[in-house]
Amino acid sequence: MPSPRYWRAIPSRLRLEAVRCRSCENVVYPSRRICPHCHGTEWEPSELSRSGEVVTSTVVHVGPDDFANEAPYVLALIETPEGARLMVQVTDCEPEEIGPGTSVNLEFRRIRAEGNSGILCYGFKAVPAG
Repeated sequence: MPSPRYWRAIPSRLRLEAVRCRSCENVVYPSRRICPHCHGTEWEPSELSRSGEVVTSTVVHVGPDDFANEAPYVLALIETPEGARLMVQVTDCEPEEIGPGTSVNLEFRRIRAEGNSGILCYGFKAVPAG
């Protein structure tokens, strides 16, 4: 993600801020203008918990340039107890250890360094619980 776009996403990215629809209580991350469930437009902020469960995952063997030295690595769709889903990298594990139903914790970590200027991008990664 280019730097300007990354910095605009800072509040939700750094604090895992989601939004809860006032009409149907659906939790959405990242925030949207229209609820995908009931099409409501009124929201209230909701902070996500730092735990979740793997819904599905895949192993990336040939990653993009910024992540090439980390391959193979796991990308997983994580569902939080609030019902929000987010795609994150799973670290500190062997790829074959991760599958549907695996409990994970979300930890704030460095995602990558951008270009020659060395701008550091931070966000959340998942690690197996326990």
